[in-house]
Amino acid sequence: MMRVNIIGAGPAGLSAAIELAKQNIETNLISSQPSERAQSVLAEGGINAALNVMGEGDTVEEHFADTMRGGVSLADPNAVFGLVSHAPAIVERLSAIGVPFQMENGALIQRNFGGQKKKRTAYARSSTGKVLMTAMIDEARRYEAAGLIHRFPHHDLLKLRLEDGVCTGALVQDSYSRRCDTFPGAVILCLGGLNGLFPGKTTGTTQNTGDALAALFGQGVALANLEMIQYHPTTVQIPGKRMLISEAARGEGGRLFVERSGQRWYFMEEKYPALGNLMPRDVISREMARLDGQVYLDLTGLTKQTWREKLPDLRSEIRHYLKLDPARTPVPVSPGIHFFMGGVWVDEGHRTNLPGLYAAGECACQYHGANRLGGNSLLGAIYGGMTAARTAAEETALPGGEPTEVAHTAPAQAGNALELGDILFSGLGILRDQETMEGALERLSALEPSPRVTLGRAMLCSALARRESRGAHTRTDFPERDDQQYQRTTVAVCGGEGIEISFREIPARREAHVD
Repeated sequence: MMRVNIIGAGPAGLSAAIELAKQNIETNLISSQPSERAQSVLAEGGINAALNVMGEGDTVEEHFADTMRGGVSLADPNAVFGLVSHAPAIVERLSAIGVPFQMENGALIQRNFGGQKKKRTAYARSSTGKVLMTAMIDEARRYEAAGLIHRFPHHDLLKLRLEDGVCTGALVQDSYSRRCDTFPGAVILCLGGLNGLFPGKTTGTTQNTGDALAALFGQGVALANLEMIQYHPTTVQIPGKRMLISEAARGEGGRLFVERSGQRWYFMEEKYPALGNLMPRDVISREMARLDGQVYLDLTGLTKQTWREKLPDLRSEIRHYLKLDPARTPVPVSPGIHFFMGGVWVDEGHRTNLPGLYAAGECACQYHGANRLGGNSLLGAIYGGMTAARTAAEETALPGGEPTEVAHTAPAQAGNALELGDILFSGLGILRDQETMEGALERLSALEPSPRVTLGRAMLCSALARRESRGAHTRTDFPERDDQQYQRTTVAVCGGEGIEISFREIPARREAHVD
């Protein structure tokens, strides 16, 4: 009997499980938290698709061009075309299973989002992730009832089972009973981002600890583009994390400014008149990092109807955490870590460097290149999970089945996560140079060795190796983009000689087609 193991139950994991269930293939859906607590529940802005419902002549090719341009040509163009060409069907299917996208006069509408000239983002007020996850969870439950999806919540991936370089299963621990089991079969990783390496400094949940990816890196899983960390320009500090002020606020007319000689300077509108406050996130964060003084997000010009019908949850959150009404008072904001473009190296079919192992969602390196466009995250997770599932179904003949208990002692993790986070943050900020990154590496060497420290070292080594500025990776000592040398994927491997960094050529674009 074939049964595929999916690690993670967010949109990528659910998408993979549903796709395999449609093919009558059973899955073990293994996750540290139930799907209802996945990071994507908090996604506010929306999901991109070139539906052309706004009368602007939007096309799949324009979505492709914006995504490649936003990622500064560091993504696989064939994978990106697959993503954007399937986006309309994905949004239509989500609507069919119950996602209540915003409608006007009985028709779906879309909004502006950063780095895109057309209104391309379908949304459900400011709670898109919550309602999308609810619909996908409900769809998955139908397959659970049919015995095709087997849920294992509160279970953590410890390591892979490898036989002659092939992934033949996963070692998983029940976080309640501490029982360890081997789950035989192919594995699809849907682990989410590396938020736990930067405690208190990200908008994402620290339940995504990074421990599993760190352990897998030590087992020979290749990682890619680890230096590409997205800082979202509009976040605020709240207890334990950064709170996101959704890009949807700027999509609806929010404006960034700083005080200059008693006057408001709307700097993005002056510097980038075409897109202004809707430039890609890396551009805005970089501009903010170079400014003196507090930056504010001015939402006071938004209409009552906009607040009531499109951004009610956002207004409520700001009132609750900041004790101010954004409809009347500008919001002080600053950049915070929001998304990890890098992760497990995968090809167009979401294969990793190990046979029998696949990856999708934020834990994989696919689609976003050097910078992710807002609205492409949910899309990338859903399409990536679907693609990984299809590839696994076509390729694997590995036997699967029920888990088997084994004796295992879990390795200790880094003792001081806050110290590790401070060190990585100091070297991997919005603006970087050789001195700050080498200083962070030196500080890392003083920490007790652990898989997380090794992963952090790989992130810094990847950033040092890329001697240019591209997207989210801005080096003040190498301020120019160098396509001849560095329009390539950074690949990190943990081998017998330590961490090895190399650069892999990006595939040429094939003739466009849609499956």
